[in-house]
Amino acid sequence: MRVAVTGTPGTGKTTATRYLESGGRDSDSGSESESEPENDSTIDLEVVHLNELIEDDELYTAVDEDRNSVVADLDALGERLEGRDDVLIESHLAHHLEADRVAVLRCSPATLESRLRERGESEAKARENAESEALDVVLAEAVENHGLESVYEIDTTDREPAAVAGELAAVCRGDREPSAGTVDFVEYLT
Repeated sequence: MRVAVTGTPGTGKTTATRYLESGGRDSDSGSESESEPENDSTIDLEVVHLNELIEDDELYTAVDEDRNSVVADLDALGERLEGRDDVLIESHLAHHLEADRVAVLRCSPATLESRLRERGESEAKARENAESEALDVVLAEAVENHGLESVYEIDTTDREPAAVAGELAAVCRGDREPSAGTVDFVEYLT
C-alpha cells in the first residue's frame, strides 16, 4: 500500500503525519492526545516526508531565489521511491508520484493565508496559495493523476491534528470512502 498525503502548503500535512508517526502521542510530551482519546491514529506504514528527502538528497533541478524554494526533480523522486511499498508519502507534491490512495488535505483559504503569514511567508505567497486552494488546484491534479476512486478530501479547517490524523489513518486502513469534490472554497474568490 502506498498512500500520498498532499495539499496546498499550510493545510496541515506535516503536522498530521508527524502525529501519525508518533502513534497518536503528543510529540512534545510523549503522552496521548487529550483532544480525542477514542481516535485510532495508528498506521503500519513508513512515513516519508518528501520535502525533507528533496532537501537532504538534493533531488531538485534548480533553486528559485525569488520564491525561496527549490524545483523538485519528480523523476528522481519517483526513482528513489520505486519499489517501496507500505509507505505514506507526505508533501504538496506527493500526488505527482505513484500511489494507491491520495488524501488531499484542504483548508479554508482565509485560514490558510493566516497560517502561512504566521509562519513567515510573504503576503504575496500566502495569497497565491490561498487562491490556489480556492481553485482546487491540488485536488484537480490529484484526481487527474489518480482518478476519483483513489482521492479522499479531508477538511482541516478548525480541526485538531489528532482528528486529521484519525481521518488519515482511516484512509490508510481503507475504512473511509473516496470523497473528491466534497469541499468547496470558491466563495473566497468573490
